[in-house]
Amino acid sequence: MTGLRMILAVALAATASVPLAAQGPAPAATGQVGRSPDAPIDALSQRLFPRLGALRATPRWAQALDRDPAMGTLQAARTARRAACGIAAACTIEAAIWTTGDRAALVAILDRLAGKRGLPPLAANADLAPVAAIDAELDGLNAVLRVYGLGHPSRYPAIDGPVFTPAVPYFADGVAVGIEFARAASGAAPDTLDGSVALALALLDGNDATAATLFEPLDDRENAGVRAAAARTDWAAFRYTALIVPGVGPEDSATRLSPRSKLHALLAAQRYRQGLAPFILVSGSAVHPRGTRFVEAVEIRRALIERYAIPADRIILEPYARHTTTNLRNATRRMVALGIPLDRPTLIVTDAQQSAYVESPTFTTRNTAELGYMPGAIGRRLSVYDLEFRPSRQSLRQDPRDPLDP
Repeated sequence: MTGLRMILAVALAATASVPLAAQGPAPAATGQVGRSPDAPIDALSQRLFPRLGALRATPRWAQALDRDPAMGTLQAARTARRAACGIAAACTIEAAIWTTGDRAALVAILDRLAGKRGLPPLAANADLAPVAAIDAELDGLNAVLRVYGLGHPSRYPAIDGPVFTPAVPYFADGVAVGIEFARAASGAAPDTLDGSVALALALLDGNDATAATLFEPLDDRENAGVRAAAARTDWAAFRYTALIVPGVGPEDSATRLSPRSKLHALLAAQRYRQGLAPFILVSGSAVHPRGTRFVEAVEIRRALIERYAIPADRIILEPYARHTTTNLRNATRRMVALGIPLDRPTLIVTDAQQSAYVESPTFTTRNTAELGYMPGAIGRRLSVYDLEFRPSRQSLRQDPRDPLDP
């Protein structure tokens, strides 16, 4: 056993052997006892698990859950599972996962409590009811724990997942450190609602899988000029509200902008100069190859400004999407956030291959399988490069199962 793993084992053993009430401030099922501000973790929590966070941060909801007998029974069962793990990190991760039975019990508790007077309403999530939205976040939390805590394959193993595979000793060390970090940061054991969320966030942080918050607050910084320009735009003067330009990453880490993305930038600049739309929306994260530091949307935006003299306040930055499905979904989210109306069409401007894919039944099937809905309606084709698209508000529905693009 390495020195690091020995230290971690001793720490885990101490935590497991001391009664919960004696482990410093009592980690309630909700609430944030012992919680210290941590800007990156807090931003990631707000992005991935906003409704679970609201449950923990709203005193009346925290008190209601802590006093609820059914919640006490549920928490006692989860604590017993975790206590049986001793110092075994993998077992502790399993105990932190919200089983089907755990989730059903929590949903029933929330449904019952939501009807009580004096409790603030729970936030909905686009087409999901409030409690269903919380359950969806638990599904996402479980996915993070399984991928980054147990080494299960991610949804997109070619482009993300833990830094080390489970076959490498550093993987187990990282998981053990994540457990300790989460416990120290939240003041809650990993079987609690607080603690399980903190553990998922700690594992993501430990693997530098925090790209989902890299540009926040996005619309107060990079897109601030766009928001001001959108507020004074006469939408009726344009055929389309925006030109949506998805990125395509290069396959080597030294290249900033792929040839296909350079073509996208040229086509978008031409159509903007034609007056088809008042804004160009560039979308794409740091995706290909895995580990690249170049963000597709940032590099296309740079090309539009430096090569084609497009004004910066006419370019909407969407730096999070990692797939064509989420290019369109996230484009809609940015439009809503910036005050761009959805009752008029946009124009997807991309290379012929990707444009044909967006129009194909395969793309529809993929959206249904991965997002659960189509992010909008595909419209008329204008050319091999140009495809009309009318965004849908369903795109506001959060999906934390993909921690880099929720």
